[in-house]
Amino acid sequence: MPQHAILNALIEARLAAGASDTAFIDGDRTISHAQFDALAERAARWLEAEGIGAGERVAVWLVNRIEWLALLFGAARIGASVVAVNTRYRRAELEHILGKSRAKMLVLQLNFRKIDFAAELQGIAPGAIASLRKIAVLDADDAAPATLLGKPVVRCAGLDTLDALDPARERRPGESAEAPLVLFTTSGTTKAPKLVVHPQHTVAGHSQRAARAYGFAEPGAVMLAALPFCGVFGLNGALAAYAGGAPVVLIDTFDGPQAARLVQKHGVTHTFGSDEMYRRLLESAEGERPFPSARFFGFAAFQPGLGTFAAHAQTRGVQLIGLYGSSEVQALFSLQKREAPFEARIEGGGYPAAGEAARIRIRDLESGELLPPGMSGEIEIASPGNFAHYLDNPEATAEALTPDGFFRTGDIGFLRDDGSFVYQTRKGDAIRLAGFLVNPVEIEDEIKAVDGVEDAQVVSVELDGQPRPVAFVIANPSNAPAAAVVQGALRARVAAFKVPARVWFVDAFPVTQSSNGVKIQRARLREMAVQRVQAEAGLHSDLHSDLHSGLRSGLR
Repeated sequence: MPQHAILNALIEARLAAGASDTAFIDGDRTISHAQFDALAERAARWLEAEGIGAGERVAVWLVNRIEWLALLFGAARIGASVVAVNTRYRRAELEHILGKSRAKMLVLQLNFRKIDFAAELQGIAPGAIASLRKIAVLDADDAAPATLLGKPVVRCAGLDTLDALDPARERRPGESAEAPLVLFTTSGTTKAPKLVVHPQHTVAGHSQRAARAYGFAEPGAVMLAALPFCGVFGLNGALAAYAGGAPVVLIDTFDGPQAARLVQKHGVTHTFGSDEMYRRLLESAEGERPFPSARFFGFAAFQPGLGTFAAHAQTRGVQLIGLYGSSEVQALFSLQKREAPFEARIEGGGYPAAGEAARIRIRDLESGELLPPGMSGEIEIASPGNFAHYLDNPEATAEALTPDGFFRTGDIGFLRDDGSFVYQTRKGDAIRLAGFLVNPVEIEDEIKAVDGVEDAQVVSVELDGQPRPVAFVIANPSNAPAAAVVQGALRARVAAFKVPARVWFVDAFPVTQSSNGVKIQRARLREMAVQRVQAEAGLHSDLHSDLHSGLRSGLR
């Protein structure tokens, strides 16, 4: 593939290799490369018919389904771009993304399991949707509303039809390697997430390079797309598999038992996810070695106990392999070697999928000097898959990029002597929740908007085996809300995984004096949170013991 290829060059390569070969498996449907090409063309024609043109943006708010990918490739054909919207996002996040992206169309499905997408739109500020012309719905029945948010509702006609189109498509003037293709959200240093812009060539080129590095072109390779396409981790994996010719098995949202069945049914060789996802996958599978087809199960550790769990997975025949990536450099940026010793194999980081085309260096946080192998500092990356810029945010773009074009990742790690690297931790205070990197300021600002709250600080603590946000709140003594009121207010505005599992009221935050003024001690807040959770667990244990003592006494 040329260095600056368009996205649909991936389809052209697959059609040349075998148009009738399986490209995707979506439930009971098996979709060939020729059929997917027709879907992408149908999506392009539909977008054009609905008034979407080159340079315009379409927000896609869907779970994993073939239409998500058809819209991406269809938008690429007309020079438009897709704004990837997390299905867990709620009103506050939607309001920001729609307003910031100036999307001309929002594509959604009205209902999915417990998610009422239409209801989540209610209350969005008119200014945030000033650019929105219409809302398109999938799976709409006769009861679909004529308008939402005062915008006309249209149906995504024909996107589920697999018959071929005639005549064959021709390239449109809008197809350009430099044209923006997809915008991902990422956590920033302010309340609102930034929008990361990737042009067609970074995504298309990275897909081809990752296909080779991860073994998707090897005979018998099959990919389970278990992570959402709205994030780089999910989308990059699916596109890399497609580029390598490996059939991609779709799952709308991750479910352990369903995923286990699909791995076994289709002989899945590759998938990517968090350690928590793999826990649920293995818990759902019977037998000593339930997944004999497994070749590359790549993961990122978002929770404690990495080594212990990876060792357990290995006893059941699943060799987990460490990865690294971000919205800016794309997921699957690097990988550890499959044949590496256990301790090295499970570490984040590894060898760039782009090989020598990618450059990695480590910079000392205090001196700013570049560091030799073995010494920890901030990871900086220059790669052909790096993002173009943050949308309408030149200040943040300039801050993120060095004068010679390296991306300042904000992550801490070190180089190995062989040129690979190891990711250690996040530089700032960002926290991992439900597999997503979240800036606590986003949650804090929402808490501060609750009537009676004067200030708030959010940290992460382990609850029930997974990281959860907890909040320390300073309230107005004359108008203090209950903890449940704070949590209820956030449930209506943000994704469920951002709602604090605990809200504790305090008179003041622990602080320290520095040369730059007073700073809140987040480390001390985390310690306080752990102590309070442990105290709660001790109380529950005592109550449990007293209950059993009472039962035994009653039996005497």
